Amino acid sequence: MSTQKINPRFAILAVIMIAVAALRIPNAAQLHPLSNFTPIGAMGLFGAAYFSKNWKAFGFPLLTLLASDLVINVFVYNGQYGIMYGSWYWVYGGFVAIVLLGRLFLKKVSVKNVVLTGVGSTVVYWLVVDFGVFLFGCTDITTGQTMDHSFASLLKCYAQGAPYMKNFLAGTLVYSGIMFGLFEWMKAKNPALQTT
Repeated sequence: MSTQKINPRFAILAVIMIAVAALRIPNAAQLHPLSNFTPIGAMGLFGAAYFSKNWKAFGFPLLTLLASDLVINVFVYNGQYGIMYGSWYWVYGGFVAIVLLGRLFLKKVSVKNVVLTGVGSTVVYWLVVDFGVFLFGCTDITTGQTMDHSFASLLKCYAQGAPYMKNFLAGTLVYSGIMFGLFEWMKAKNPALQTT
């Protein structure tokens, strides 16, 4: 009878990703000054940097995002938006873009590379997600009316989303610092966590 050993590197990466994904739940209501201060961006960059195989780099962060979304939609929002919110595919598309940028620019993990990729991926995420909001029916926060599909409305939709993306950027950088810093520290202490 053969026993399959659990890869310690994968196990640690998975535990860090799951723990950080769970931290999304308390911030889910998004009705406070720290709305959108989430670990989503950091999760994508972290998975992109440390999972060696593409299917793990994209799949595991997406699965943790999906699991935390389902918990939030069912238990925090009591299913009022159904299983998934209306523009989920734009959020997931933006998230895939974050992972892709991480795969391209985090081949060497350094503070500079993580910060620059975090900033760049936040901008890309904002452009993708708020374009989806615009197409889905962006609401003018001053009038409460749904905006038309003009270029001026698109710019206004981006402007309305900018404060949330500032929080998203802050969350990406803070959680990246925690996740990358913790794993790099653990790698230095335990050679089994080095890339194989």
